[in-house]
Amino acid sequence: MEKIYVLDTNVLLHDPLAIFAFGEHKVVIPMTVLEELDVIKDRRDKDVSREARVAINTIDRIVGHAAPKELLEGVPINTHPNTTNATNTTLQSLGNLAIYPDQQIAKIDNVPFLNSNHDHANDNRIINVALSLQATQPRDNVCLVTKDINMRIKAKGSGLERVEDYRKDKVLDDVDLLSKGYTHFSGSFWDSIEKVKTEQHGRHTIHLIPKYAIDPFYPNMFIIDDMDFVGFICNIDDKHIYLLDINKQSLMHQSFWGIHPRNLEQAMAFYLLRHENSDLMIMTGPAGSGKTLLALAYALQVTMEEKRFNKIIVARSTPPMAEDIGFLPGTEEEKMAPWLAAFDDNLEILHGADEHSFSSIDYVKQKANIQFKSLNFMRGRSFNNALIIIDEAQGLTQFQLKSIVTRVGTNSRIIVLGNLAQIDNKYINPLTSGLTYLVEKCKVFNYASVMHVNGIERSRLAEFAEENL
Repeated sequence: MEKIYVLDTNVLLHDPLAIFAFGEHKVVIPMTVLEELDVIKDRRDKDVSREARVAINTIDRIVGHAAPKELLEGVPINTHPNTTNATNTTLQSLGNLAIYPDQQIAKIDNVPFLNSNHDHANDNRIINVALSLQATQPRDNVCLVTKDINMRIKAKGSGLERVEDYRKDKVLDDVDLLSKGYTHFSGSFWDSIEKVKTEQHGRHTIHLIPKYAIDPFYPNMFIIDDMDFVGFICNIDDKHIYLLDINKQSLMHQSFWGIHPRNLEQAMAFYLLRHENSDLMIMTGPAGSGKTLLALAYALQVTMEEKRFNKIIVARSTPPMAEDIGFLPGTEEEKMAPWLAAFDDNLEILHGADEHSFSSIDYVKQKANIQFKSLNFMRGRSFNNALIIIDEAQGLTQFQLKSIVTRVGTNSRIIVLGNLAQIDNKYINPLTSGLTYLVEKCKVFNYASVMHVNGIERSRLAEFAEENL
């Protein structure tokens, strides 16, 4: 039995290299998908149009100079050149790629083809391709792959046996498994430890614990328990986890720009922000947990007081930004102002009690050299001696976040903030978000840190709304 995967347009826009993700099986691209990609490649939305062009170029490299008959039957797919070992110039053959001329689908008895009405013509044609293959090749396993939930429901309702979401980009099976930056032990942590060696390094106490005693574990992670023990994984070798013993009271008395932590999660976030050996800090958590305020207070502290950075770069994800930013008057910073009002709100919290608060806020913006940037214009740039804050990162794709992180230059640091419960990109969910991808891929990096700030500190109404509405 051969497996045949019919790809929807949104799959190729989500992952332009999705064709390589189906192993030795057959991939079918309906003609309607090529027509949609042709329209999308010229859109003003730079990210979407780029994905369309990459997908088209990928298909072109595979089909090459194949004859029309070969396109219908399937052209061998080879591994992407970037994945080929430098010492092995022979490309490994995978499955086949076929182009299906869906405009030539003939009426078949007992096959419930969908009508090509004006509103849903393209979706219906793509579904009809899968229905046609299922009817004409009954011994094969035909599957429609689409990220459109409603299209999956329509396809199943039309009699298609297999319909799936594109799952290759899912780094977790359940969002509850996402790393939080700490592990909580009920009762006393030491009750579960059979063997420990303790060393004193100046005023620091280090516990050497066998690696099997904690699971999971990764660098820059906290260990906490109900007895107020707080440990920080500062090193890992072949046999041991090096756990720095941290006094909880000293954690709670940290301060940035006049701001003190209100709960233990915020206190651990303060510690990670202060951690000198960290180039990337990721903070997740619900609305009102203080992520933006903590990041901004730290940024002002290290930029204005400690002079560690020359500027603060602030950017955030706004789904309709590519279209809407052009309609707003002014410079790039002035156009971004409505999207980044949250930072002005937090500056008011930090300086609202000043005698001349508006003058203080303007002074801080100029003195700290705070620059508001559009994510669309960050590609290709390099930020040196800068602290970069990316807010609302949950709506970014894996590729977008990668392109942003790779902008970080020498003597720079990046802080990524996001709330996976507030994703407004219709093609992204908590399991496929770039923020989830970044957390899971970077948690094992010695120079990165993660913290899930859980408490709602904005107001008692915000806490009630987050938990009950």
